[in-house]
Amino acid sequence: MNKLEQLRQRSQVVADTGDIEAIRRYRPQDATTNPSLLYKAAQLPQYRELIGESLAWAGHHCSHREPAEVAKVAAMKLAVAIGAEILQLVPGVVSTEVDARLSFDTRATIDYARRLISLYEEAGVARERVLIKIASTWEGIAAASVLEREGIHCNLTLLFSFSQAIACAEAGVTLISPFVGRILDWHKANSGRDDFSAEEDPGVLSVRNIYHYYKSRGYDTIVMGASFRNTGEIEALAGCDRLTISPQLLQELEDDDAALAQGLPAHVDSEPRPARALGEAEFRYQLNSDAMATEKLAEGIRNFVQDQERLEMLLQGQLMGHRETDAATNP
Repeated sequence: MNKLEQLRQRSQVVADTGDIEAIRRYRPQDATTNPSLLYKAAQLPQYRELIGESLAWAGHHCSHREPAEVAKVAAMKLAVAIGAEILQLVPGVVSTEVDARLSFDTRATIDYARRLISLYEEAGVARERVLIKIASTWEGIAAASVLEREGIHCNLTLLFSFSQAIACAEAGVTLISPFVGRILDWHKANSGRDDFSAEEDPGVLSVRNIYHYYKSRGYDTIVMGASFRNTGEIEALAGCDRLTISPQLLQELEDDDAALAQGLPAHVDSEPRPARALGEAEFRYQLNSDAMATEKLAEGIRNFVQDQERLEMLLQGQLMGHRETDAATNP
């Protein structure tokens, strides 16, 4: 077996892409999307029809027809439309992200997530097949706690610290996405080192620590390693509940017929859970004390916001083009 086949025997493989063709090619269990991936996908010719349908739907459902507002609503509809297409190809779930501009607003995050689920259900997709992606801020975790109790399952993303992981588990979150590669990026930039092996990779060590904490204390929250920079990181985490992997790294694994690295242990000893839950003040202090996590969380939110705005500008440009064409056709 090649390494991808070996990996599938130990972990659920998730495609970290919105590209339908890549998903069809690698046959993952689940798929994840985010604003960056949706922005790239929206520029592919196979999504032209979905974009047109999303813009038409948004124009019909917006209370006013200002292009910026229509584009914002169309972006949400497009995310659901692409998610629904992906679910025709994967047997599991798809993750769809809440607007990152709401990362520090619990109520707005809850409302946005409910709207996404409503749009999926209108498209004939059961909520059980969708994970709502939310940034792992205190406000995002609080929103996820409410949503989980409503049967809306959540994927807490941009997770870089142990305190974020603990808060997510205690909130009853369905799944977390600790970012491996971005942690490595930070340490390379700030340590003067550029030669971390997989076994000493700080991103790998972070996920191993979280995985051991969850499994030894019986938390149900799924650990899904994300943001990989190389296949060595993936192999070092073989056995993790799920691993979300880019098409490029999926191809590298498929092309390699060597034996897969040992990865995570199959068994961990039980340990007691903490006597009290992590409170907001303690969470914020611990996160603030972790320079890497603080910087990467802020950077991740900024980048997702930037790509969300790029997506909306792309949609707005197409909307204006449609309107100009209509005006010329029907003077």
